[in-house]
Amino acid sequence: MSAPPSGQLQRSLSLVSVVLLVVSSIIGSGVYKKVAPMSAELPSPGLVLLAWALAGLVSLFGALSNAEIAGMLANSGGEYVYFRRIYGRLFAFLYGWGCFAVIKSAAVASIAYVFAQSFNSLVPLPTVSAGLAQLELLGLFKPLDNLGVKLLTIATVWALTYLNIKGLKFGNGFSGVLTALVVLGILVIIGLGLGLAYYWPGAGAGHQRLGAGANPGGQFPIRPGVGALAARFVLRVAGGFLGLRGLELGGLHRRRDQKRPAQPAVYLAINFTYLYVMPIDELIAVHKSQNGIAAVAVMRYLLGPAGALFISLLILITTLGSTNSTILMPPRLYYAMANDGLFFSRAAYVHPLNHTPAPALRMQAAWASVLVLSGSFDQLTDMLIFAAFIFYGATALGVFVLRVQEPNTPRPYRVIGYPVVPGLFVLFCACLVAVTVYNKPREAGLGLGLILAGLPLYFYFTRRVAR
Repeated sequence: MSAPPSGQLQRSLSLVSVVLLVVSSIIGSGVYKKVAPMSAELPSPGLVLLAWALAGLVSLFGALSNAEIAGMLANSGGEYVYFRRIYGRLFAFLYGWGCFAVIKSAAVASIAYVFAQSFNSLVPLPTVSAGLAQLELLGLFKPLDNLGVKLLTIATVWALTYLNIKGLKFGNGFSGVLTALVVLGILVIIGLGLGLAYYWPGAGAGHQRLGAGANPGGQFPIRPGVGALAARFVLRVAGGFLGLRGLELGGLHRRRDQKRPAQPAVYLAINFTYLYVMPIDELIAVHKSQNGIAAVAVMRYLLGPAGALFISLLILITTLGSTNSTILMPPRLYYAMANDGLFFSRAAYVHPLNHTPAPALRMQAAWASVLVLSGSFDQLTDMLIFAAFIFYGATALGVFVLRVQEPNTPRPYRVIGYPVVPGLFVLFCACLVAVTVYNKPREAGLGLGLILAGLPLYFYFTRRVAR
């Protein structure tokens, strides 16, 4: 039987749709959850907020640097296209394979995981016995641990994958409605948290210790290198900027919307609210609980069960929209790779009616499901951030490479502060990777191992093309 006819990807998003899509992908799960593990690593509200502020500045440097490359080489496939031109086919393949094996698939899994955790806070999901939960696979993974949350996560990934297979506009319209609700909800959290804690002192106690550790007597020592580790948590937000370039976006060839990212200020404001309302030692206790979510704990602390219900519903909306946006982008990269002969050929198929890369979307959902069973939220995010910043740094380094190799190529946008701004971002990425290897060797090793596991496939694909 002959293969069914393949369609073509379309440039069908308006500027408003793109803005909503990017906001949806940026405001993921970290804004609600990461303040708890950061508090455990940096047991001082002042240090936690400083880490957010510095990380926001560095992410701005990264977005400014990468915007120059995006303006020069706008095309479907994003960084894969950039790396192929700057560093060659092998490095481009390793990036694309890394996105499939670690970076993008783990992002889908981790955001959907928080959706399931938030649902679990409203409707407790079934779990297996303690003995089954502790069963290990290869001495590394506990696939049955927290099984109810993991199964709902997988079901969410597949449901949203089906939604995106039905069409780009349909899936993006769904994200747009959810994003508008999310922005409104975040503003409500900040307003309620700061307003009630200020005018009703009994509502919160975190502000009484703001700027000091939860236990000034030294019960929570700060470990070496932990400042960079905390910054690593925050810099996941930079992925929202960088993921934008993987789309074919009508009317945005110059990507000028990347030049002035504003979400670090929003993240800083909402985390200030958490730390102002709730003592940091209680945030550390949230981190130690398996399915605890900092934002839910803060709103419960401030407003009781009604506040916890409100924030849980908001997180459900946020993470559903963010998961949907994260699912939408990467398959277009795999499509570009397959057309180049460097990925599974089926990924080059486009649905003739929906104009979506349906097989690539299914492949992504299948592997994301495997990753969900392999680990927890923090393990997934540690692994993906380590892998992602290897390539984010390489993209910024490409600014220097192309300035030398192609000085006369038109650049719709030139990074301000060159060479300091891209140089500082490259340096930070290198430090972040080194610190992750030191502090999280297991996650770093898994991330790097999954990327390098693509080498045999690279040689297989190149031989197949040569024939």
